[in-house]
Amino acid sequence: MAPTGKTVRWSLALSALLVAVVTVSAAVGPVWIPPVEVAKVLLNAVAVPTAVDLSGAALRVTTQPLFRFPVSELETQIVLQIRLPRVLLAAVVGFSLAAAGTIMQGIFRNPMADPSIIGVSSGAAVGAVGFIVVGASLPFGVGLRGAAFGGALLAAFGVYLIATENGRTPVATLLLAGVAVQTFLGAVVSFLLLNAGESIRRALFWLMGHLKGAAWPEVWSSVALVAVPFVLLLVYARDLNVMLLGEEDAQSLGIEVERTKRILLALSSLVTAAGVAVAGIIGFVGLIVPHVMRLLVGPDHRVLLPTSALAGASFLVATDTLARSGSAEIPVGIVTAALGAPFFLYLLRKREVHEL
Repeated sequence: MAPTGKTVRWSLALSALLVAVVTVSAAVGPVWIPPVEVAKVLLNAVAVPTAVDLSGAALRVTTQPLFRFPVSELETQIVLQIRLPRVLLAAVVGFSLAAAGTIMQGIFRNPMADPSIIGVSSGAAVGAVGFIVVGASLPFGVGLRGAAFGGALLAAFGVYLIATENGRTPVATLLLAGVAVQTFLGAVVSFLLLNAGESIRRALFWLMGHLKGAAWPEVWSSVALVAVPFVLLLVYARDLNVMLLGEEDAQSLGIEVERTKRILLALSSLVTAAGVAVAGIIGFVGLIVPHVMRLLVGPDHRVLLPTSALAGASFLVATDTLARSGSAEIPVGIVTAALGAPFFLYLLRKREVHEL
């Protein structure tokens, strides 16, 4: 099967799975709403433009609902204003982490690579915990998510600069620099927690990863930050396939290895930062999901990247639903770790984790 046809078939199947998981997740909560009613609410929210007004100073578009299923106003408000923003944010974060994990495993040719390998998560942690502890003194009105996003990008590019010499960035050096910077930033986070005072509970809750309190502005901003880098990653999927042969072979086949590596690292760091900034540190999504999809669809990144991203979205929506289904909500990062670690050990025992 050609990569394009295989990509379309798997992507359609995983998109259908994601729609089903989102629908069921939006039904779960203190007030149970049947999935059929949730589907009606979602369909009623689909609108089509009927008129465009260009006469005023601003563009005005008049829309009309495409469907008019009978649904109570209370159910509509619960689904659209309370549950759906959180569910969709979980999908975006899972999408971003799984996509970044796929790229990192390809760059490093290492099955243990994940989105945090070059310090993105540690940098976000320093930014977020620093804001929580001394947030009032930060300039320019930087918020918690802005501080986490900035810290993530600074850490990633700092690691890249440390590992680069004479225009070359050896993968082994990049890995070691990432480990060293992560260790240092972990010490910074520990120091901040020691001085957190009454803010320590909030800081720990963020570090465990959570999606509580999600709102529509966060969803749209995350989508905007993830969409363009992801499309560009798809463009470079073929080059990443060639780089798996080795840098010298890739260079001989016409791939500008260092340039491609820089672009892939920058884009995957941006995608990871966008997810971590709004959800905190959520582990194992970018490690486990690419492994599972590689077993199912093969190592071709033209197929593996989009399918892993969609599978990651469904996985995090499902785990977040589980995290908030009990009598007391727990951070979703705890759930992903509790499920991911045993599954990864299972793959190791079955010898399903190999060098790329």
